[in-house]
Amino acid sequence: MAKAFASQDDTAEKKISFTEVGDGLWAFTAEGDPNSGVIIGDDSVMIVEAQATPRLAGKVIEKVREVTDKPITHLALTHYHAVRVLGASAYGAGQILMSDAARAMVVERGQEDWDSEFQRFPRLFEGHESIPGLTWPTTTFTGRMSVYLGNRRVDLMQLGRAHTAGDIVIHVPDQNVMFTGDIVEYHSACYCGDGHFHDWSGTLDAIKAFHVDAIAPGRGDALMGQDMVTAAIENTRDFVDSTYRPAARVAARGGSLKEAWDAVRAACDPKFADYAIYEHCLPFNVARAYDEARGIDTPRIWTAERDLEMWAQLQG
Repeated sequence: MAKAFASQDDTAEKKISFTEVGDGLWAFTAEGDPNSGVIIGDDSVMIVEAQATPRLAGKVIEKVREVTDKPITHLALTHYHAVRVLGASAYGAGQILMSDAARAMVVERGQEDWDSEFQRFPRLFEGHESIPGLTWPTTTFTGRMSVYLGNRRVDLMQLGRAHTAGDIVIHVPDQNVMFTGDIVEYHSACYCGDGHFHDWSGTLDAIKAFHVDAIAPGRGDALMGQDMVTAAIENTRDFVDSTYRPAARVAARGGSLKEAWDAVRAACDPKFADYAIYEHCLPFNVARAYDEARGIDTPRIWTAERDLEMWAQLQG
């Protein structure tokens, strides 16, 4: 029987964990599903990552209400992907924060990404009827900005391109804790379909330079302690490099996308085949690595139609 495309066969609900990663800082994780973060200030709360739908956002809000009754005033979005942003309306946050580059990607490809991810992730989009439309930020920035939740300073920073061109991280200096979005993963495949392979390692180095005490990654368990943080950063680096190098060698000799797919599988399957969403990510990762190796700097827009055309190419 042919494999199902992306995560169309992934129908089982995931077990939620809610882990305190610092004083007043929490990681909402769910066995490889998209994570969210919670930053509790003196009199208000910032959420990091909205989830795919208001239904899933409600699960985050339930956990928040177990630890604080302070109002949710800010929502920080590390990038533009639908599974991260379309649940935003549930929080009622007055401030929605993104990088300028991430907002530009919503303009350029937000609807196409929504349509594409809806096809890839049917379970995550249960209850999609309640999504009011694309999520637009109220405030954007380039480089760095700080938000104060009372006396608690929260730094939002662009440290470099990686998972997308608009990635940001969120650092809480009083606890030296970081929320990295999908720049860092833990025992979960990196989605590289909109990535920048040449830049990713340098961005990981920039995160590593903070010597943080904990990270809430994009997917997978909360990373507690500098040893676990370092191991996850290096594992992410290995995943990205192990994907790009074989595809680049194939592209350099004029080989086909299917040949790149076979080469990447040979390199990555032995190390990463048991990672969450590995099979889902692999075709998109190979296609993007193959493009970047051929000099295409800006990732081509994924559409529901392009997804299936690419998948068909790889089945030969």
